[in-house]
Amino acid sequence: MAEGGPGPAGGESLLFLTDEQLRKGIEAMFFAYRGFTADPDRILENYAYGRAHHRALHFIHRSPGTTVNNLLAILGVTKQSLNRVLRTLIEDGLVESRVGRRDKRERHLYLTEQGAALERELSEAQRARMRAAYRAAGPAAVAGFRQVLEAMMEPEMRRQYMALRDGGS
Repeated sequence: MAEGGPGPAGGESLLFLTDEQLRKGIEAMFFAYRGFTADPDRILENYAYGRAHHRALHFIHRSPGTTVNNLLAILGVTKQSLNRVLRTLIEDGLVESRVGRRDKRERHLYLTEQGAALERELSEAQRARMRAAYRAAGPAAVAGFRQVLEAMMEPEMRRQYMALRDGGS
């Protein structure tokens, strides 16, 4: 499979990838994901929460006041699944749901102090792992890695990611 495009230095280069090289990349992604989620999984275990709870906390933190519908679009889960996760987080005092000011049917989501503390703990575990990997790989590899991840995203997911990236803290 051949793909052409600008190389790291901005010049044209062709990149030829064998099936074996692609397989190695796929496997590296699987194992990296296991490492990336291992630390938060251990923390979540203490609360009897799963990764869906973590993702909800993360994106509510990134966009305070986000609506349930927006969170549904970002997470790509069913309404029933998200409602189950949100009900638990709200009952446990980690998330607050407020009625919309303009549209009373909307529910806006915010982390409570307790929710923000858990989100910080989970994110710091992942930031520490990312920071160490980025330092080991160097700036060029970090930029390339981000390009690869962005290129793998579905167009709608990429739009959501870019909106968060460009508009978030």
